[in-house]
Amino acid sequence: MNILKDAIVWYDDCNRSDVARVGGKNASLGEMVSILSKKGIPVPAGFATTADAYWQFIEINDLKPLINSTLVGLENGSVSLPEAGAQIRQAILRGKWPEDVADGLSKAYAKLSTQMDRKEIDVAVRSSATAEDLPDASFAGQQESFLNIRGKDALLDACRRCYASLFTDRAISYRNAKGFDHLKVALSIGIQAMVRSDKGSSGVLFSIDTETGFNKVVLINAAWGLGENVVQGTVDPDEYVVFKPFLENEALVPIIEKRLGGKKWKLVYGPEGRATRNVPTSKAEQASFVLVDEDILTLARWACIIEDHYRCPMDIEWAKDGKSGAIFIVQARPETVQSQRSMSLLRTYKIKSKGKILVKGLSIGDAVVAGQVCLIDSPEDIAHFIDGSILVTANTDPDWVPIMKRAAGIITDHGGRTSHAAIVSRELGLPAIVGTGDATDQLHTEQEVTISCAEGDEGLVYEGIADFEAAEVTLKDIPESETKIMLNLANPAAAFRWWLMPVDGVGLARMEFVIGNHIRIHPMALVHFDNLRDEDAKVKIAEMTKGYGDKTDYFVDKLARGLARIAATFYPKPVIVRMSDFKTNEYANLLGGAEFEPDEENPMIGFRGASRYYSPAYRDGFALECRAIRVLREDLGFSNVIVMIPFCRSTIEADRVLEVMAENGLRRGEKGLHVYVMCEIPSNVILAKDFAERFDGFSIGSNDLTQLTLGIDRDSEMLSELFDEQDPAVKWMIQSVIREAHKAGTTVGLCGQAPSDHPEFAKFLVDCHIDSISVTPDSFVSVKKHVAAKEALRRVASTSISRGRE
Repeated sequence: MNILKDAIVWYDDCNRSDVARVGGKNASLGEMVSILSKKGIPVPAGFATTADAYWQFIEINDLKPLINSTLVGLENGSVSLPEAGAQIRQAILRGKWPEDVADGLSKAYAKLSTQMDRKEIDVAVRSSATAEDLPDASFAGQQESFLNIRGKDALLDACRRCYASLFTDRAISYRNAKGFDHLKVALSIGIQAMVRSDKGSSGVLFSIDTETGFNKVVLINAAWGLGENVVQGTVDPDEYVVFKPFLENEALVPIIEKRLGGKKWKLVYGPEGRATRNVPTSKAEQASFVLVDEDILTLARWACIIEDHYRCPMDIEWAKDGKSGAIFIVQARPETVQSQRSMSLLRTYKIKSKGKILVKGLSIGDAVVAGQVCLIDSPEDIAHFIDGSILVTANTDPDWVPIMKRAAGIITDHGGRTSHAAIVSRELGLPAIVGTGDATDQLHTEQEVTISCAEGDEGLVYEGIADFEAAEVTLKDIPESETKIMLNLANPAAAFRWWLMPVDGVGLARMEFVIGNHIRIHPMALVHFDNLRDEDAKVKIAEMTKGYGDKTDYFVDKLARGLARIAATFYPKPVIVRMSDFKTNEYANLLGGAEFEPDEENPMIGFRGASRYYSPAYRDGFALECRAIRVLREDLGFSNVIVMIPFCRSTIEADRVLEVMAENGLRRGEKGLHVYVMCEIPSNVILAKDFAERFDGFSIGSNDLTQLTLGIDRDSEMLSELFDEQDPAVKWMIQSVIREAHKAGTTVGLCGQAPSDHPEFAKFLVDCHIDSISVTPDSFVSVKKHVAAKEALRRVASTSISRGRE
């Protein structure tokens, strides 16, 4: 028997059909080396030991009787789990290698070193468990891996430690829980040339959004140094999101999000006798993005190639060599959570009352849960954990899984969306907030808190037990309608949650939400930063805009990418972006804003909307908004974005705004740009024909139109009974503008709460032959059904009339 052939297999000679022989991890590496390398996917060279090699090791050291008797003792309670695991591991570590297997490993290692033009190459040694009769079983994260292993003796020792890790406490528990026979599970070991990412960077990427299952994006996490810090959640990595459909167009840069992580540590090669160690990163490394745009796009394109080959969403690890600058794919496996979720059911949460925010982080999942905190520093303290509590700790690894299974929710100080805590929480269906930075300092055991992962990609921990409700939205059997039903959206972070809804686009995307919640700085304070009088604001702005040479680029970048998340969710359907519509008091609350805003008695009908855009007091700020729209449409590629002008009082004002837009590169009709106007002032209705000559569409803002038609302050409690969007005068206004718009060949829609609150109002709009209705996501299904039902009745009535005439 040729032991070298039976005990060792090179990645070039295996593929994903060899799971029973080399485990899922090594089979996938073989698949990529043997097939995907021809499509431009670079994977470090390497080889794997086979399941046969493992069984030879077990057999020559006569370990089966010891393993069996020890596990029988564990089953009958005469031996504890830690004692059983330790006995088996120690026996394996004392074991001797079969001569032929050891010789095969040594020769393969020498051959790999020669291939890489090195005397003794440093390698990564990774475990890959398998079971002959369970080729689809997943043993991810249960066994150990070792980095920077150099020399034949060190390699044999690392491989022996991999075998021993098949009997860690967590691995034994996992197999017991799954009902696997311990003596039918083998271990393959992957030996792969190291990528010098200790001098570069590494991370994890998914070819799907990990929280919503949105399948048109690639999510990339990145940190300095070796990749284990990202996987284990030791660091808070950078995060990038790339829109897949535009990757084939090399003229575009479809990176729709770039989030800077803390990255306070990096894992590097250790001194003699120590394979790796964690060292602090420099301030420059913490303040800069790990990857340049070219690298981000390269990884995203590779993710698409790998996903297309495997025909399923993928979980991929990558590494960038700091010496050569080359990037490699070092692991790839199918994503197993979002790709399995129901495509016809959405579960939504609404928080009705809540306490103050205690800590923030990245939200994992989309649920809300309330309970008592149980702060645990180590998995050794498992006895102190109270079932159903909210686990709070610094970060987790596979040893934490038994505790995590008993938790109602999880909060960690460190980690990103691809960390161990995040991945396990998703698999367990638990809401989690990772990367909070200071949860273990701010929270304490027995404290009552509420975890909210239902408000976007930022997770929030509220003080106390919040009042919230959950609801399920079924996407089955939603009828078709001639009237387009669109969504009102404001928060880019939450946009992906609605990607499954069969909507006709976004009827209102509120730019001011992005400015107020993501940018938080008054645009004029960025334009005139050097002359700001508010020194405190100046210091804060300088910190927030760190890394941007021109501070106005911060505004443009954040605004363009924020809106891109909304535009991407429903591409290629239209997304109508309303230019900023803050009132002066709201603008003044932005950082640095007080210096640039007048004090008005009635901001609601004051210096707002279109009047700001051509005014010297804000014209430069509006120019930044226009720049952001150009980046959004032309650089990122979202030509489905329509611009909408709010609170435009007259045609003279309309002409001025369109002229300023053109000066800033947004000329109506060029490059497919459509410009709409909000219809929220009686003058928009009275002069509808004239406005239709200047704009491509109307969007009725029913709240403001009701307020100004009836002369009622919509915020007045004393007049609240009189504020009625179904008042005959308001309905006359709506009916009139729809009629005049259609005469002029212009589309008209409505974005307001009335169709959501009053089904009869939606039916009135259908009778008026409105082109579209835009509603909140939680109202979409009911409004869609009301509209479809009304249209059906109208068709029946029309048919009856036609027959009567015959």
